[in-house]
Amino acid sequence: MVQSNSPGDGTIIASIPDSLPLGIWVARAPGGEFVYANSEFREIMGTGARADVAVGEYAVPYAIHDREGALYPEHRMPLVRALAERATVMVDDIVIHRADGGRVNVRAYARPHFEGETITHVVIAFIDITREVEAERARVEGDLRVQQAQRMDSIGMLAGGIAHDFNNLLTVIRALTATLGVDERDAGRLADLDTIAAAADSGVLLTRALLGFAGRGKNLASPIAVDDIVRSVADIFSRATTGRIEFVTDLQAPRTIVGDRSQLEQVVMNLLINARDAIAGQGQVMIRTRCEGDRVMLEIEDDGPGVPVELRQRIFEPYFSTKQGLAQGGTGLGLATAYGIVDAHRGSITLLEGRSGGALFRVELPASDSTTPAIPPVTKDDAVRRGSGLVLVVDDHPALRLAARRILELAGYRVLTATDGLDGVEVFDAHRADISLVLLDMSMPRLDGRGAFLAMRALDPGVPILLTTGYTLNEEVQALLDFGRAGFLPKPFDAAELTVAVEALLHVS
Repeated sequence: MVQSNSPGDGTIIASIPDSLPLGIWVARAPGGEFVYANSEFREIMGTGARADVAVGEYAVPYAIHDREGALYPEHRMPLVRALAERATVMVDDIVIHRADGGRVNVRAYARPHFEGETITHVVIAFIDITREVEAERARVEGDLRVQQAQRMDSIGMLAGGIAHDFNNLLTVIRALTATLGVDERDAGRLADLDTIAAAADSGVLLTRALLGFAGRGKNLASPIAVDDIVRSVADIFSRATTGRIEFVTDLQAPRTIVGDRSQLEQVVMNLLINARDAIAGQGQVMIRTRCEGDRVMLEIEDDGPGVPVELRQRIFEPYFSTKQGLAQGGTGLGLATAYGIVDAHRGSITLLEGRSGGALFRVELPASDSTTPAIPPVTKDDAVRRGSGLVLVVDDHPALRLAARRILELAGYRVLTATDGLDGVEVFDAHRADISLVLLDMSMPRLDGRGAFLAMRALDPGVPILLTTGYTLNEEVQALLDFGRAGFLPKPFDAAELTVAVEALLHVS
């Protein structure tokens, strides 16, 4: 060992322990009585070294915890392990809960000091690794978000495909059920038809939830004030509860967003249902909106028990529930559907811990300054609307073509049909002088709905075209609607919905 003979070196050497960027603590062995600590030790721990504690009693006086928040086990303390293993040990899962409220993640190296074969002291170096731990936690959370997005995308593609085929079948059931009941006077048979229609309607709700979850539920995009959506949904929802839950609103979002109003109403409703179900007895649900930069924020917070950290990354998966079972009559797709709809609107939805420990769902959506009025959405009517004119039905599903034809003919229209987009353009070209409206499916072989739409518009720029699909295509449908003199009717539809849509588009045109 080389030593210096300069007069001032002793002072400098003596000050080195307090200049180091790590805490040093020394205790006697085997009892662990305090001997020495430098100034950085106090900085990390938030308190000075204590001479009144020893082995077996460190956790409480020094507020030493593990990363889950529990008191650190005494048998795993660095000093205890260094004595037992008679070697330098390292632990990096210590969290100091400082008296000032701060949290410091610590990596500790404990080294025994020997005199012969006897350990006389243990020297422990404490290093603040809070930034390192936070960076790793952020990386892990980012990886989990990526994995969740990939998992949701895969399941979403499957859900969308299932919903597409299912919607075609439901359209046939709903449409033909309506036509069978037109001239039927047998009460028993009418009751059977009502049962079939009710079952089909349940299927409609399921497929809409699937499409929302799959991120394929936005079509009729228009400027919407989030505050208006919250007011209408919260008012309906609060009146439907028994009064055990107080709904408090703080609405401060004057800017609009562009989206599908019915889909965004479903997001708010699903989040309110989730908040209600999280509260066992009396409680409160807080609904807030605000604008931050180019985003509109919606927060729904309950004062229930919250969601355990280890389950939060799964909360948006379909059929996953923190409750013992799915709510009666529910699909188990509530939060998954909300996730898909928000994602389709180029937004994000996040689960956080609320101020009272409950769940806080934060939805962020891109703000817009647009005030362009929307095409009014078609809603279900009580009766079939009668009309006249020639309608071209273009759909590759034979039973669906038959159902649409039967409905329109019973409503007073004349009908032509085509088996796909290419056939549809040929039929349209041959009869375009007489055709009043085209009912056009978006998903077809040979030539899809978009191609057929553009070809027909090239032949007749003014022809009204009612788009329909069982697999919502979002931006593609919206781009065609923006041409004007076009409408959208999602599958599955029934007789009333189809005739209302046709009448509305003919009237607008």
